Amino acid sequence: MTQPLRIALAGLGTVGAGVIRLLETNGALIAARAGRPIEVVAVSARNRGKDRGIDLAPFAWEDDMTALATRDDVDVVVELVGGSDGPALALARHALGGGKHLVTANKAMIAHHGMELAALAEERALALRFEAAVAGGIPILKGLGEGAAANAISRIYGILNGTCNYILTQMESTGADFGGVLKEAQDLGYAEADPTFDVEGVDAAHKLAILAALAFGTSVDFDAVDVSGISRIRAADIAQADALGHVIRLVGVAEPHAGGLFQRVQPVLVAKNHPLAAVDGPTNAVVAEGNFVGRLLFQGRGAGDGPTASAVVADLIDIARGSTVPAFSLPVARLESAAKADPGDRLGRHYLRFTVADRPGVLAEITAAMRDAGVSIESMIQHGSPDEQALDPVLVAIVSHEGPERAITTALALLEGSPSLAEAPLVMPLLG
Repeated sequence: MTQPLRIALAGLGTVGAGVIRLLETNGALIAARAGRPIEVVAVSARNRGKDRGIDLAPFAWEDDMTALATRDDVDVVVELVGGSDGPALALARHALGGGKHLVTANKAMIAHHGMELAALAEERALALRFEAAVAGGIPILKGLGEGAAANAISRIYGILNGTCNYILTQMESTGADFGGVLKEAQDLGYAEADPTFDVEGVDAAHKLAILAALAFGTSVDFDAVDVSGISRIRAADIAQADALGHVIRLVGVAEPHAGGLFQRVQPVLVAKNHPLAAVDGPTNAVVAEGNFVGRLLFQGRGAGDGPTASAVVADLIDIARGSTVPAFSLPVARLESAAKADPGDRLGRHYLRFTVADRPGVLAEITAAMRDAGVSIESMIQHGSPDEQALDPVLVAIVSHEGPERAITTALALLEGSPSLAEAPLVMPLLG
């Protein structure tokens, strides 16, 4: 009988338990496709006595997860603990340093330490795999690294966080504001008790940094990603986008630009006839544009036990087949260190929302700043207070004609500190 691939599993949460269930349910199919069985031999988690709905009796238990990396009966360590540093990173270093292949779903760790871990894997001719770290069960990393490997990628962009996408699409369908929909998402388990990493765009930025490295042959550079989230989106913005024939989505974009690499995560107005506009609920979607293959759309569930476990086991199958290709398709020494691109001359239309005092002269002040900065206004709508005596701030929404982003930045700088503004303006580009 062919020697099985023996794995040790650190972390028995939703995804860890899902990996065990998947290996049990589809074991024969997986063995046939991998060319040999894949077996769990040891596990580790914080709480040994917790009921996870799976039988852990067949597996050795290690209270110290780093001990998994020193076991003689383990070929691959699967890290499903999470966190960019701490125990997860210690385990990853121990595993690769100790001659074990590593599979992880940890996008934060790869975004911050991927170059170090990839170099360590290469030195020892080991596999480092992280398909589950980006877009759950969607095979986007394999699609870029293998299926589209013959193409020069000109741009990659998409919806990379299911929590944000659920919140935004619920705001569309219900007309509710951000806070109420976030609470609903938390109650349903779509959002964490502390949702900051999701709603402020950090989770999506981790994934974008990984995608950009793979797509463009560059070092992972999370610090070069400009990030803004969805917490400032209001029901009025959703309604205004709808009136313009758009929906709002949190979109990550990476593309070579101005001698560097442009990477940004931010809310965007997406035209309703664009493929990303139809992506609703906790779904992820990634678009890659290749010079020979054209536009590729990858779409599916971006989280959950089933999709993420599916991606983890797909990586295990590759390792069982003997694949040890570089983690980012190219050896670490050949990955370029890209400069951060200046976005100032990027052309586009923009939606700007101002929260202003309801008094004479405010619109003139805003339009003067736009004029002086060279921003051409396509349309402007003021959402006034129904009570003429009310002193509450009102909303002014502007859509610009196509122009350089630098002009928008200049206009906002001219308005900075103005007593007419009740809060900082919100700016979102339009994606056609």
